[in-house]
Amino acid sequence: MRREQAEPGEQRIGFKRHLRPQIVQGEAVYLFGESGVTAVAGTHVETLAPLLDGTRDLAALLRDAPAGLTADKVGRMLTRLAAAGLIGRRGTEDGSATAEASLAYWDAVGLDPADAVAATTKSLVSVVAIDGTDRDALVEALHRNELTVTSGSGDLTVVACADYLASELRDIDAAHRAAGTPWLLVKPVGAQVCVGPFFTPGDGPCWRCLATRLSVNRKAEAHVRARCGQRGPAPRPAIGLPSLQATALDIASVEAAKWLAGIRHETQRSIWNYDSLSMKVTQHEVRHRPQCPDCGDPEIVARRAFEPVELFSRVKRSCEGGGHRSSSPQEMLDTYRHLVGPVTGIVREIRRDENGPEFFNSFVSGSNVAAAGEGVEGLRSTLRADTGGKGVTPLDAQVGALCEAVERRSGACFGEEARVRGSYRSLGNLAIHPDTVQHYHPRQFENREAWNASHSSFQYVTTPFDEDEVIDWTPLWSLTERRHKLLPTAMCYFGVSTPDSVTSNSNGCAAGSSLEDAVLQALLELVERDSVAIWWYNRTPLPGVDLDSFHDPWIDELREVHASLGREVWLLDVTADLGIPSMVAVSRRTDGGPREDIMFGCGAHLDPRIAARRALTELNQCMPALCEPVDLSRFDVDMRHWLETVRLAEHPWLAPDPAVPAHDVFHHGHTHRADLLDDIQAVRDVLEAKGMEVLVLDQTRPDIGLPVVRVVVPGLRHFWSRFAQGRLYDVPVQLGRLSTPRRYEELNPIPLFM
Repeated sequence: MRREQAEPGEQRIGFKRHLRPQIVQGEAVYLFGESGVTAVAGTHVETLAPLLDGTRDLAALLRDAPAGLTADKVGRMLTRLAAAGLIGRRGTEDGSATAEASLAYWDAVGLDPADAVAATTKSLVSVVAIDGTDRDALVEALHRNELTVTSGSGDLTVVACADYLASELRDIDAAHRAAGTPWLLVKPVGAQVCVGPFFTPGDGPCWRCLATRLSVNRKAEAHVRARCGQRGPAPRPAIGLPSLQATALDIASVEAAKWLAGIRHETQRSIWNYDSLSMKVTQHEVRHRPQCPDCGDPEIVARRAFEPVELFSRVKRSCEGGGHRSSSPQEMLDTYRHLVGPVTGIVREIRRDENGPEFFNSFVSGSNVAAAGEGVEGLRSTLRADTGGKGVTPLDAQVGALCEAVERRSGACFGEEARVRGSYRSLGNLAIHPDTVQHYHPRQFENREAWNASHSSFQYVTTPFDEDEVIDWTPLWSLTERRHKLLPTAMCYFGVSTPDSVTSNSNGCAAGSSLEDAVLQALLELVERDSVAIWWYNRTPLPGVDLDSFHDPWIDELREVHASLGREVWLLDVTADLGIPSMVAVSRRTDGGPREDIMFGCGAHLDPRIAARRALTELNQCMPALCEPVDLSRFDVDMRHWLETVRLAEHPWLAPDPAVPAHDVFHHGHTHRADLLDDIQAVRDVLEAKGMEVLVLDQTRPDIGLPVVRVVVPGLRHFWSRFAQGRLYDVPVQLGRLSTPRRYEELNPIPLFM
């Protein structure tokens, strides 16, 4: 073979530099690359392959081609090889081993090497190092890839820091957004080093989008800094090894070179984290927040609250497991899996509670912002009170855990929510009186301090509501009256500290695969808790449910699993005057131990089969905490007292009423509807016939996307200790459970602790 065959100025042709050809005569030409071997077979490919060594242009190839290889055949073969990405043009680049390896790299990533080298060597890179990071080491890493570093403004800036929440990054981001210049973050210090993301002003997230997500997963740090009157991330000891720092900076240099060469892909918007202790590399996606104050529209959330909540026809696509949904559990997990992650995720993790049998399908998904309180105890309650999911299958439970965590997160207050300032009296008929939702009895205010000191935060009694106090209110859309009404913001969102006369809880909050899905689930939860409260605080014996009538193998297995733990299970029908099937599953120990550890699960649904499954799966969700070893210290004071003291013999109302035959699966009847909107209307019809109003607050966050709502129905009761007059006293008499209403002092003194 002759060398330097190409004519001056002509483009030479050869196999890509990252491929090494080897010919097996009579079989194929094999091209060896880092990612595998490619076989090329053809009548004349074996004779043409030796000529594709990069020393010839097209004219030289045709001149040196063996007899029988016409120009037409050579042209067709070259076209095929080029289309397959196996050959390319060669220039007159430096032929040193280092240069050839660099050119082979650009070949391997699919770029023209000459263009890539030109782009990376002619572009300018700015360098910024904060938090005591080593600027010179970063410059050296960039130089190793022949990048040109400038002391002024460049085409790209690489910023090294010790913490991605460093306050200096806000100004750096603002300056780059003003200039329209992209920049890359790198954290080369610590046992875990990070590279990325790239920030591209006007396209994708900004630093504040990232900081908002990072802050969510650093609650304990934020708590300590706030209590000490400090801002920004907490200083940490210097950790690292020279080689680990060099690794992070070299990877950042590679990413900068790829960016300048023109490579673009979605993972460049991610943080790539290398844990040097476990040798694991993880990717953490960073997404734009449409409501971001720096790069988005901060009024989106507030503006949407003043718009009508419109519900539309939504065909059911999944009717198994624990409900009727507009998407299957797998579709939900596939769509929203990106929300899970310990760095930039809304949900830190989804994991099975390993205590107890796997059959329980009890999954947890991080801290519960609805359980937050003051001081270190409040922090502990937030971090220990896991949000969770339940289900007949592990997939159902995982999706439930994800949805509940997103529900709590979306219901937290971030300052972007709609607010109307005023007093109840000044707002007139626009405002909903909190007493119609909170239902505190006047006598509860008399000893509230002693009560609050001796019970968990779930049973908290506020101060009496002052109708003249000026507070923040949030609009909810009345589906009943087709207009907006106002409820105190502190009742609509978690984390609003004032006034003390109102408080928020998760009753009526739900996430779903669609807005209609979420609204239906929220309505059913309100109905469930109303029915349970009427039963619990009046302590009236109610019929059991014949579990055999369901002919459900899963229910049969559930009873077997509980029996293997020395427990028995039964189901109570607590359906109240609304007629929507509501059930309570009860399990207790029967092994003669010192405690019976009676536990519950509640569920309501238009389909009694689903209502039963919801109650039983919620029971299973609670069971891991009662499997050996049982740590009573993890429970709040009310639940701990219940487990330590309550036995069925002293509370016979917990068992099925022996004087009434058990209800079977057909007792309530059920009309299946193919559309979620029809189910919503069916529940509305029942509530509105009782003179009640249905209000909806769409709490879906633009940056999350998973639909979340808070539904409020003034008059329906919570199953926590709220003892005002109304349904709690009247419905048992209407249903014939009692001949006269209970007196205040006759209500169950044990608050429902769930």
